[in-house]
Amino acid sequence: MNKRPVVIVAFEESDNLGTGYLASVLSEAGYDPRIIDFNIEDEEIVSIIQRLNPLIIGFSIIYQFYIHDFKKLIVSIREAGISCHLTAGGQYASLRFRELFRFIPFLDSVVRFEGEYTLLELVNSIYSGTDWRKVKGIAYKINDKVIANPIRPLEKDLDRLPLPMRTPLTEYAFDKKFASILAGRGCIHNCSFCNTREYYRQSGGSYKRVRKPEKVAEEMELLYNKKDCTVFLFQDDDFPAKTGRTTVWTERFCDELRNRGLHKSLMWKINCRPDEVDPVSFAMMKEHGLFLVYLGIEDGTDYGLKRLNKGLTAGRCIEGINNLRKLKINFDYGFMLFQPSSTFATVNENLDFLTGLCSDGSSPLTFLKMIPFFDTIIEKELTEEGRLTGVPGFYTYQFYEESLNRYCEFTTDCTMEWLRGTNGLLNVLRWARNYIAVHTRFAEPSPELSTISEDVRKITAESNLFLLDKLKELSVIFETGRYNNGDYRGLRGFKESIDAMHDDARARINNQMIRLLRLSSSPSAEADGN
Repeated sequence: MNKRPVVIVAFEESDNLGTGYLASVLSEAGYDPRIIDFNIEDEEIVSIIQRLNPLIIGFSIIYQFYIHDFKKLIVSIREAGISCHLTAGGQYASLRFRELFRFIPFLDSVVRFEGEYTLLELVNSIYSGTDWRKVKGIAYKINDKVIANPIRPLEKDLDRLPLPMRTPLTEYAFDKKFASILAGRGCIHNCSFCNTREYYRQSGGSYKRVRKPEKVAEEMELLYNKKDCTVFLFQDDDFPAKTGRTTVWTERFCDELRNRGLHKSLMWKINCRPDEVDPVSFAMMKEHGLFLVYLGIEDGTDYGLKRLNKGLTAGRCIEGINNLRKLKINFDYGFMLFQPSSTFATVNENLDFLTGLCSDGSSPLTFLKMIPFFDTIIEKELTEEGRLTGVPGFYTYQFYEESLNRYCEFTTDCTMEWLRGTNGLLNVLRWARNYIAVHTRFAEPSPELSTISEDVRKITAESNLFLLDKLKELSVIFETGRYNNGDYRGLRGFKESIDAMHDDARARINNQMIRLLRLSSSPSAEADGN
């Protein structure tokens, strides 16, 4: 008997490993999973679903910001006469399922926490006609009462899961394809702005589980041989650069890449903490393809890091960054310039830290305002203080000083395109750096490449320092309280100068990329990668 497909609606801008693992478990059990990109128009999604006539539709609601958009889509699905079972999963759905049922009453169930086997059992139950309300790991609603079934234990051995289904791989740079990959799940740390630890606490499992390094290398080899994939982006919240106090995992991983003959054929990026950057182990990882590290820095002061419960110091952050610089490993970072407890004094201290971090052009400047994510320590504190405002999905807060609210508002507007635009300078600088990294990895070295790389670094440093200087100037102006009325007409020149530097730096970077593309097309640029 042909089984009706199972539809999953999720963000598919790149490899979505969450839906990929769900789909692979369903496929292994004989079902036909279909993943629909949430980014396409609602009307098209509804049309596709009508054509597929699915058994069940699952919605991947990971982020709180999109619950209004999901509600709009789900209402359209029901209004179109689609009556199949609707379920939702993801971090937000798992932790705030009662709130989600109130907000989207059309949902039949919520799959809580890791959903591979819970969703499979739910699909099996609906397919066979048995009582799906008995499935472990779901929540559902009877009239106005929400019932939460016992939690399903987490899979202890992640390597028992089938490899995730993937959409066709796309280009990273110079025709090199990339794939997302996981070495493990979870994080042992408890930062005040992050809900990962709370997610695993409520799920009743280990805070962190790590795959066998041999299995990770095996998956990479499969993608290399079958999908022509050479660039791998690890999506772990905290890559196992250190397990306990040792680097055994990374040593075994690198040994396995070498044993499989992949150590010179691949390149990979990881996420980790600054205090995990050990010069010996990271030198080893670089030799085996590591080219980019994302660091969770967040604050540049000891008391700020303590407030965020980061468990490290500013000095240790600088040490980790300097280790990467010495090894010539590229890095990106997260930084929250604006936080609920921020003052002009803390903002200026953090601007000074960013000046030290970014003045050499080793990484483009970036920062943001902390978001009070659901079920975080910060959200609870703001709620207790009566400072959390807004609506579900868009909660925010005000600073203690009105002048700081205005400063944050104005600087956010001035830097929106620079820091957040798809074609903004931050993304263009990263794009240029990544193209240079790929060319460096797979092509013959040349003086021209060195010149291009140095020019990109200089443009990055110049634009970083320019924007930091403007932010410092504006902090002095706003601290006087002169612009607390929200009339920023007298500051128009600042925005114009920031926009001018943005456009000029972006144009210069584009010129460097034209040089790089010409260099890459020359016969002498090709290398065998061995």
